[in-house]
Amino acid sequence: MDNIKNTKVLIIGAGLAGSDAAYFLASQGIEVFLLEGKTKTPTPAQTLKTAAELVCTNSLKSFRPNSAHGLLKSEMEKFGSLVLEMAYKSKVPAGDALSVDRNKFSELVHKSLNEHPLINFIEDNVSDPQTKAKELHCDHIIIATGPLTTEGLEKWIIENISKDDFYFYDAIAPIVDADSLDLSKMYFKDRYKEPELGEADYLNVPLNKQEYIDLVNDLKTAEIVQPKNFEKPNFFEACLPVDIMAKRGEETLRFSCMKPVGLEMPDGKRPYAVIQLRRENLQGDAYNMVGFQNRLTYKEQLRVFRKLPGFENASFNHLGSVHRNSFLNSKNLLNFDLSSKEYPHIYFAGQITGVEGYTESASMGLYVGYQILRKINGLTPKEFPKDTAIGALINYIMTATQPRPSNINFGLLPKVDITKKKLKRSERKTLKKDLASQRALESMDKFLSENSLRG
Repeated sequence: MDNIKNTKVLIIGAGLAGSDAAYFLASQGIEVFLLEGKTKTPTPAQTLKTAAELVCTNSLKSFRPNSAHGLLKSEMEKFGSLVLEMAYKSKVPAGDALSVDRNKFSELVHKSLNEHPLINFIEDNVSDPQTKAKELHCDHIIIATGPLTTEGLEKWIIENISKDDFYFYDAIAPIVDADSLDLSKMYFKDRYKEPELGEADYLNVPLNKQEYIDLVNDLKTAEIVQPKNFEKPNFFEACLPVDIMAKRGEETLRFSCMKPVGLEMPDGKRPYAVIQLRRENLQGDAYNMVGFQNRLTYKEQLRVFRKLPGFENASFNHLGSVHRNSFLNSKNLLNFDLSSKEYPHIYFAGQITGVEGYTESASMGLYVGYQILRKINGLTPKEFPKDTAIGALINYIMTATQPRPSNINFGLLPKVDITKKKLKRSERKTLKKDLASQRALESMDKFLSENSLRG
């Protein structure tokens, strides 16, 4: 108990990982200094002054129990995830996806952090975490700055830990004002579901073959924001800019973000391609263009997108953009508890460790918080079972041959064997997911019951 009273933790970055790590530790009686510098020097991707800002999509992916993202959420709830709690409180309709009103979500997380008596929320930029920790008398440091690490801190990390560049690029989708759209040229429908009195969560923009080809050609030839001479863009495959996808082939978009399957129009006909718009907030007065993250200049985005049916007078709350994502080669630089091999009292959490996605990043904050709490209580670090979602993510970033950020997916978990042979392919796939999810939750419960956080 004395260790808990006398130990302080410095957390740099109040994003999803930093917020969850801070709240988890504070809930366990640890005093935390949570530093966030965006109010002083915001990046182009940041628009809010509050914590846990969602800079890309507003979706935290599926919450279906037998989905990989649903499984990860179930595990995070066992650790008291603040991020998930506030996500459900700010949820907007999006089918089986946990999409949120990003402003309300950020405000709720920020309020919870600031109201906790053991969390000291400080607006400050940090370029030297060691010096700042000494100044605040902190014993442990968590760097959770994710994709928006400042130049000063990134320089310190490169010089002291990574000894090399560590980045790839990500892109943000446009957000359009609902009142500026011509809804007569669109229709509400969720994929594979029949709409009920206009209650569908997605607004769909149908395109015929010529409209689709024209869009693809526009995306291929439009002017893009060019990277600086010293930059080497390396995009995450699951979040490619739509202009890059268009250049991969005429049919690429029609078989990815513009897939028409399951989105038949009110007259029963299937369009050649579909652009889906997802609610950005509870009021439904803004929509996110699903999958339309891009590198186009603002002028070109307006020109290209206003050619779309119903977008003739579209007003955009936020146009698409590209931002740099920093991440480490964790396998070479970190221990399995995500502490630095060079400085064991310095931990990394969130996207900077090599995971991709909101809940994935937040779960790394919970994981590091758990490991630090063990150390404070005189216990050794403990590996999570590899058949759990969190354990599988850790195993991936610590063993991947080439560092490439990954979302949670069942491919990261150990194989599930099925004895039943007379099953259709779709039935086998569903059963495998069900069994993997059940095994993971049982494994996590067993792990937590056998590994007390109190020495």
